[in-house]
Amino acid sequence: MSTSLLYHGFSLVGYDYVRTRYEGRSITFTIRHKRSKLCCSVCRSREIIMRGTTRRRFRSIPIGFKNVFFDLSVQRVGCLRCGSIRQVSLGFADPRFSYTRAFERYALELSKHMTIQDVAAHLSVSWDAIKEIQKRDLTKRFSKPCLKDLRRIAIDEISIRKGHRYLTVVLDMTKGTIVYVGDGKGADALDSFWKKVKRAEAKIEAVAMDMSPAYISAVSTHLPKATIVFDHFHVIKLFNDKLSGLRRDLYREAKDLLQKKVLKGTRWLLLKNPENLDSSKAEKARLNDALQLNQPLSCAYYLKEDLRQVWLQPTKKKARLVLVDWIKRAETSGIKMLKKFAKSLAAFQSGILSYYDYRISSAPLEGTNNKIKTMKRMAYGFRDIEFFKLKIMAIHEAKYALVG
Repeated sequence: MSTSLLYHGFSLVGYDYVRTRYEGRSITFTIRHKRSKLCCSVCRSREIIMRGTTRRRFRSIPIGFKNVFFDLSVQRVGCLRCGSIRQVSLGFADPRFSYTRAFERYALELSKHMTIQDVAAHLSVSWDAIKEIQKRDLTKRFSKPCLKDLRRIAIDEISIRKGHRYLTVVLDMTKGTIVYVGDGKGADALDSFWKKVKRAEAKIEAVAMDMSPAYISAVSTHLPKATIVFDHFHVIKLFNDKLSGLRRDLYREAKDLLQKKVLKGTRWLLLKNPENLDSSKAEKARLNDALQLNQPLSCAYYLKEDLRQVWLQPTKKKARLVLVDWIKRAETSGIKMLKKFAKSLAAFQSGILSYYDYRISSAPLEGTNNKIKTMKRMAYGFRDIEFFKLKIMAIHEAKYALVG
């Protein structure tokens, strides 16, 4: 092996080849510093005196199935110009670690297509070594995202563990990237984000979110000029939850066995859109039977279908008329659940109609949340919560395969 191969094959500059040793599944190259290339690591002066050496071994990228190592006596020098006594800088490796930068880059490239465990097994290193390589890379690239150009964002929470453990996630609607991950799902989960936004002097125009009082209060306080847009997905989901509760109450109160039989098993039929009902399973007929037998359920179901029309109007003015009409019909229905929900919609009317000012929703964030859940499931969870947050920040890079 020649010195030129050190440069062309392993990108080692300023070193001479000494010898090669073969041991089982490993190849060890002994190298040494070129005296003419040594300099002070502080001031880069070549006016130095030798102060002894420290023997180090660095793992490099493998050759076939053989692990490759470099043995090097790292030179310590005293500088006659600045007076410092330090080890010389190593261009091919960080002195804190026992592997080369080429090995680190190789591990990161493999990590795009393999799990941490698979990469560790392939490179014959520990799981923790690959995880730390990934964590340092993610920290460098995503720990301080640029928030200056933020204009439209979406805020939502995601469950990460049993026992009501949540993370609050903020998405840049323009770029489709996660710009912040906070602990919990209350207003305090966003405290750090508001500080970063203030430092970056970001001019946020609109925020898509659900009707969480905590988020509403936080956004109103820290972004008084931003327009709050209540996501229509969450509004419909909230009504569907109320509709399911109404069906459950009606089933429990029903005394007629026939009525109980018809109501049983209709939960998902009520929540489905009419065009998605499966005719081969007679779902439409079953739904019609349930609606004919129960007037409150029928009223709530058809109001559910009408509620979708609020977001399908050509103008904000027509959407307001549809929403006001829906609220009046719900209030006069005599059904407690509908009257209560109508009151909520009336209170949040401004945020609902803001959709026509900024046609944004948290749907992209919901899709990202599904990616996060898939990543967590494939990794069988994350022990290091900070590492998990960094993986979430980089989730937009996962195009075809998600790896943990």
